[in-house]
Amino acid sequence: MTVGHWDPSRRDCPSRRLLDRIGDRWTVLIVVALEPGSKRFTELVAEVDGISQKMLTQTLRSLERDGFLTRTAYPVVPPRVEYELTDLGRSLHAQVRALELWAVEHMDAVVARQAAYDRAGAAGDRG
Repeated sequence: MTVGHWDPSRRDCPSRRLLDRIGDRWTVLIVVALEPGSKRFTELVAEVDGISQKMLTQTLRSLERDGFLTRTAYPVVPPRVEYELTDLGRSLHAQVRALELWAVEHMDAVVARQAAYDRAGAAGDRG
């Protein structure tokens, strides 16, 4: 499906890069973490289990550049920086939340299919 002149099926289309960004696991988890309200960097590190500080920094910068979040630096010592979803980020969260709910709802079925697939492979049923 294309809208206007954007066509993600074309490798040179910027919309494809946007899909890569919003489909990234760290982006999804950060958007979900920020939905309730602004958070500091250390709060995001603690909430997004497994993300490195470097990856969090890179992802936050990309999300800020794309307009999904704002970064507010307060002139205090020690420095305090907070991140918050923009209206665009909140609209993305609505879509991400639907995927999150789908994943949780269907996880048992996926696990069962994975186990069946792996058993069939172990038995040599696939060629």
